[in-house]
Amino acid sequence: MGSFAFIVHPVEISDVARKFRVAKYLPGKLVEHALKLVPPFKLSEITGVKSEYGNASGWFISCPLTPAMMLRMPEDKVIKKIIDAAKVAQDLGAKIVGLGAFTAVVGDAGITVSQNVDIAVTTGNSYTVATAIEGTVKAASLLGIDMDTAEVLILGATGSIGRVLALILANRGYKLTLTARNVARLERVSRLITKETGMVPRIAADVKQAVRKADVILCVSSALDVLIEPEDLKPGALVCDVARPRNVSVEVKQKRKDVLVIEGGIVKVPGDVEFNFDFGFPRGHSYACMAETMILALEERYETWSLGRNLSVAQVSGIARLAKKHGFELAGFRSFEKPVTQEEIEMVNRNALLNDSYR
Repeated sequence: MGSFAFIVHPVEISDVARKFRVAKYLPGKLVEHALKLVPPFKLSEITGVKSEYGNASGWFISCPLTPAMMLRMPEDKVIKKIIDAAKVAQDLGAKIVGLGAFTAVVGDAGITVSQNVDIAVTTGNSYTVATAIEGTVKAASLLGIDMDTAEVLILGATGSIGRVLALILANRGYKLTLTARNVARLERVSRLITKETGMVPRIAADVKQAVRKADVILCVSSALDVLIEPEDLKPGALVCDVARPRNVSVEVKQKRKDVLVIEGGIVKVPGDVEFNFDFGFPRGHSYACMAETMILALEERYETWSLGRNLSVAQVSGIARLAKKHGFELAGFRSFEKPVTQEEIEMVNRNALLNDSYR
């Protein structure tokens, strides 16, 4: 039987109350201070991950820091806490541990963590990329967007996920615009894409302007602040928000009935899965980054599949093949933690067509 663990953390201080109810009644600063003192711990046991070719069990491990805290604290202290979380997984018997959300971003994206534990480490980013692309293409088809002619924007294109996303989409011949905070890094990514694929993507320093022109947007920025507001999107736009914290304001869902925002990287896990922790998904569903650790455990391939900031196209296609072998599949679309219905998609299409400037 394969064994794995996955490190999670609260996205906001309010999330702490899911485990410790008393936190709901305490000032945020006090909760933050307490989190700094709390060592990583086992959050829950995961059972029932099973495919035709194997089965696996594992654990969620909590690294009790929010993204805002990780950015404010000294980097070495944050990495030390992530290493300690990975060691909890190791002591429990996990043979591979996945780094979730911001624990995969801090420092060198897991390399130092891997060097300080005796088990395999992965960020899960390869399968996140594979599912984000699959979901985006399917959703675009339902909205009547032709990906071959659409203006496709990657928000956060210089990160490990954004860079390989850009390479894969450029290989498909899509019209790409890349945006990120660091223009020099954007230019390097653009040159790499041109060298590898022959395609010449546009680069944009002005995020708002780039968003307003895009038909399809893939959000993979590690920014803490919301980057897309309701007024930024053109009618009929499709947004796949892979980022955590989200890059898209919740007000988009409330105010824009002519655009579709989907959460990227959500999959159905094979077997009668019990996570024993509520992170807002239907039973048996997980983020793709979590699923990557399960896939590798089912294969009993305990290796650092996705690590650092240089993911390859081969890693993405390789984990996608293994996922298919074991029966992992893209879940139905979700938007701001709720299922997207066929009626909602039809509503977006109707409302978008009312605007003469669309398409």
